[in-house]
Amino acid sequence: MHSVTINERVESIKNDEYKINEFIEEYKPFIASCVEKAIGHYVVYGQDDELSIALIAFAEAIKSFDSSRGNFLSFAQNVIKRRIIDYYRKEKKHSKTVFLNEYYNEEEEEERDLTVGKALDEYSKEEISEYRRLEIEQLKKELEDWGISFFELSEVSPKHAKTRRIYSDIVKFLISDQDLLRQIRNKKTLPIIEIEKTLKIPRKKIDRGRKYILAVLIICTGDYEFIKDYISWG
Repeated sequence: MHSVTINERVESIKNDEYKINEFIEEYKPFIASCVEKAIGHYVVYGQDDELSIALIAFAEAIKSFDSSRGNFLSFAQNVIKRRIIDYYRKEKKHSKTVFLNEYYNEEEEEERDLTVGKALDEYSKEEISEYRRLEIEQLKKELEDWGISFFELSEVSPKHAKTRRIYSDIVKFLISDQDLLRQIRNKKTLPIIEIEKTLKIPRKKIDRGRKYILAVLIICTGDYEFIKDYISWG
């Protein structure tokens, strides 16, 4: 069995209120982070209306999500921000947030919506760090299912540019072949014979980089968009 990704987990709980509530409790820090970055100040559960709006929005995101929308956390963040915008419009509290003051224009409704939407999609460095942290936690769990630890990755990561290029070629080859990817997922091992025959790379070199190559494949084919952006594979 492969480790359950965030996307798969959300898909599996969207019709189960109890599991949805459990998931929301688990991701309360993430929800608060979305709100704080959007409105520009610290918020506290039980005191700030924005958090109540965000909790409802997060539940809405769970129930309406499908994997074709991409990464769930990114999708949920957008839903939360949209609902906060709606809340400020209704309550006429635009002065509380810089982005609403700056972009709100009643006479140009459609243009305003597009501009605000674009502004709200620009992640701050702090936001990206938070999302990356959550992805790293998820990745750690998934790698454990493959018998790979972060410590091992630091040990087996290629030190030379030539080796990195070889591993990169292997990853590109595997990603281009859906049948091989399914085989890797099912068996949790590299198809060394196929790689050796197709790319003419010595078996020992492939085996030496096995865990590194598998880790890169897991990230490149999984729900790890922020980690992908952060790491250069050579």
